[in-house]
Amino acid sequence: MIFALEIIGQKWKIPILWHLSEDGALHYSELKRKIFGITNLMLTKSLRDLEASGLIHRQQFDTNPPRVQYSLTERGKTLTPILKSLELWGKSQMQRTP
Repeated sequence: MIFALEIIGQKWKIPILWHLSEDGALHYSELKRKIFGITNLMLTKSLRDLEASGLIHRQQFDTNPPRVQYSLTERGKTLTPILKSLELWGKSQMQRTP
């Protein structure tokens, strides 16, 4: 459990993985728009960490201006059922009264 949290446990990593699992490949600016409150610095750091962990793939296009697209790797796709379970759990908790 501790090892898994070291890889995906930071605040912004799960939302990044979630959007990539739901939407497929996304450009940096698309991720930035989808994840409310994330700064450019944290998005860049989180993307680099996830890429270093082998969970996402970064593809750079030689265009002007340069474009970068991110997608889940096969290893990253193994997290999809876990992310779906978290979504369902979260929805069930929203429906509960304290």
